[in-house]
Amino acid sequence: MTSVNKNGVLAGKVAVVTGASRGIGEAIARRFAMEGAKVVVSARTVEDSDHFLEGTIKRTVETIEAAGGEALAIKANLADAAERQNLIKETEANYGPVDILVNNAAVTWFVPVADFAEKKFRTMMDVQVWAPFELTQLCLPSMIEREQGWILNISSHAAIHPMAKSPGGHGGTVYGMCKAALERFTTGLAQELYSKSIAVNVISPGLVATPGVVHHNLINEANKNRVTPVEHMAEACLRLCYGSPDEITGRIDYADEVIKEFDLEPAELI
Repeated sequence: MTSVNKNGVLAGKVAVVTGASRGIGEAIARRFAMEGAKVVVSARTVEDSDHFLEGTIKRTVETIEAAGGEALAIKANLADAAERQNLIKETEANYGPVDILVNNAAVTWFVPVADFAEKKFRTMMDVQVWAPFELTQLCLPSMIEREQGWILNISSHAAIHPMAKSPGGHGGTVYGMCKAALERFTTGLAQELYSKSIAVNVISPGLVATPGVVHHNLINEANKNRVTPVEHMAEACLRLCYGSPDEITGRIDYADEVIKEFDLEPAELI
């Protein structure tokens, strides 16, 4: 029976997971809690009425607590500077300094460049690029002081440069820009912090049938056989957030490759 191990590999650690109301973020939060972490789950969706997709941070916390874990929900619109800053402030007030930061939150519109509105562009850049940057800045002082920390950014295969002479695109250029920027931020920061024993990595999930993926019709007849369980992504993310920070850092990873490299057996989630 799946349960929480209070003496697990993340025992005593404080983890912040953004975009944790559903999908990959929720799965990461649950997996971290299973290993003894105190998990702060953040998103805009607190109640069912807050979003048309199923899932809330309130429900994520309830699931963790029902299994014997410890979690706290903090509502945050990461496009808003005050709410970004409050997320870390409230985390520290309730649990202490952040040990693990998982930048997973995203807001995405798939629109061709010719038709992309400036407001939507700026919102995507704020949530997917600036928010991870600023949240990292807010967590770094305590991490540097303690010479310990793990920062994990969630990317996508969309960051890989596409073939210009092939059909497709489907309005994903801006999304790809955001994820490419996130990956370059990751490797640069890893280099800056290597001597501080702070790990900084980025990982892509592959194709997972999250509510958002289903909503955007990103699974079709051509790729449905490549869909992987969300548990694989959660397990891969866990592996990048414990152990010696200076041994696993600066990596641009993919969930299936991490599973294979470390011979992981994805756990059933609470």
